[in-house]
Amino acid sequence: MLAAADPFKTDSLKYIETELERSGYAVVHDFFDATDSALLAAECRALHDAGELRPAAVGRGDARSEQAHIRGDHTRWFDPSALAPAQSTYWTRMQALRIHLNRTLLLGLDDLEAQYALYPAGTRYARHRDRFRDDDARILSSVLYLNAHWCDDEGGALRLYLGVAERNPHVDIYPESGTLLLFLSVEFDHEVLPASRERLSIAGWFRRCA
Repeated sequence: MLAAADPFKTDSLKYIETELERSGYAVVHDFFDATDSALLAAECRALHDAGELRPAAVGRGDARSEQAHIRGDHTRWFDPSALAPAQSTYWTRMQALRIHLNRTLLLGLDDLEAQYALYPAGTRYARHRDRFRDDDARILSSVLYLNAHWCDDEGGALRLYLGVAERNPHVDIYPESGTLLLFLSVEFDHEVLPASRERLSIAGWFRRCA
C-alpha cells in the first residue's frame, strides 16, 4: 500500500483515490517535500517550547480529561482564520486534496480540522477509533509526519488495524517526514506506538457537516 510521489501529480492523486476505494486507506511517501515539512516541524517545536501545545485529552464534553497513560501527545489546533505561513501551505494543499476526492470519490467532505501533535519520547496513544459514537462528522482521517531521518528501529509507528478477515492483522506506518497517511475514520482502529525520540505530526480530519 505504499507509493512514492510528489504532491498533486496525477499519479499521486490517482494512487490515493484508488487505494481509498480499494482498501480504505492510503500511504504516500514524500507527499510534502523536505523544505515544507521542515518548516512545519520547526513551527511545531517553537510552539511547544513557548508552551502553546497542551497535553491532549480523551473523551468529549464533561467526560473529557487528560489521561497520559492512554494518550501522551501535546497538541494545538490550527485556526483557519489566522494561519502562519507554514500552516497556510499545508492548509491549501489539503483543501485541494479534499476538493479532488469529492470530485472523484463523491465523499462529500465539507471542511477540515487539523492540529499539531508532538509526542515526547516514550509516549503513546492507545488503540482507538477517530469517529465518536454520537458524532459521524469525521469521514477521512489524515496524518502528515514531520520527522526527518526517521529509522524504523526508533519505533513510533501508527499501527492501523485491518480486521480479522485480512491476511495481515495490521500495518505499521513509520513517521518519516513528508509521509501522508489517509484512512476512513469509521473503518479503522489504530494506535500510536512509543518511540525512542520525539515524534511530530499534523493530525487532520476531513468532515461532513450535518
